[in-house]
Amino acid sequence: MDGIASILVVDDNPKYLKDALPMYGYDVTVAEDGIEALKILSGEKEHFDLILLDVMMPNMDGWDTLKAIRKNPKTQYIPVIMITAVSEDQKIVSGLKIGADDYIVKPFILPNLLARIEAVLRRSKWQSESIAKKETKINKNVNIDALTPKEKEVLALVAKGASNQEIAEQLFVQDVTVKTHLNSIFKKLKVSNRTQAVLLAMEINLIN
Repeated sequence: MDGIASILVVDDNPKYLKDALPMYGYDVTVAEDGIEALKILSGEKEHFDLILLDVMMPNMDGWDTLKAIRKNPKTQYIPVIMITAVSEDQKIVSGLKIGADDYIVKPFILPNLLARIEAVLRRSKWQSESIAKKETKINKNVNIDALTPKEKEVLALVAKGASNQEIAEQLFVQDVTVKTHLNSIFKKLKVSNRTQAVLLAMEINLIN
């Protein structure tokens, strides 16, 4: 994984994971039951790459929490690993059918959990990139000539990973001007974000 993955730990006894996971480079937020987890997930600025969800919790158990996560358009695609003390195959299968991406049975050893976390995050990243590539292919017939020289320059800097502030400094313009250029680029290329714009530009050889 590139960058720091953000994990929501939903567990009524979260101390072990709360203390251990940051040591391995993860940003951890804790909820001690399903109700608290759903409140956190409803926050507009909250974004999580993965949810570790305990099954046995007060107020709202893991199964009901998982159902609510999968019903919400904002959270339905966040990968979820169930943490359970129940090892019956039937219940594990039921959890996978509801929408769990993986599970781990307590008591577990930390390296096992870390391996599962890395595998699920890796699959999620591949899926996101695959979707982005498919979306850009649909828009291959966009009119590239519609981009101004300045917009092409901004897009090239975006492709190099430059932030809005860095682009503004290099082009000697204000941040708001960069945002205006980006909005115009997205509209002309018929995309909705930076990743899609860069992928499309690379596919049609607009940038190298």
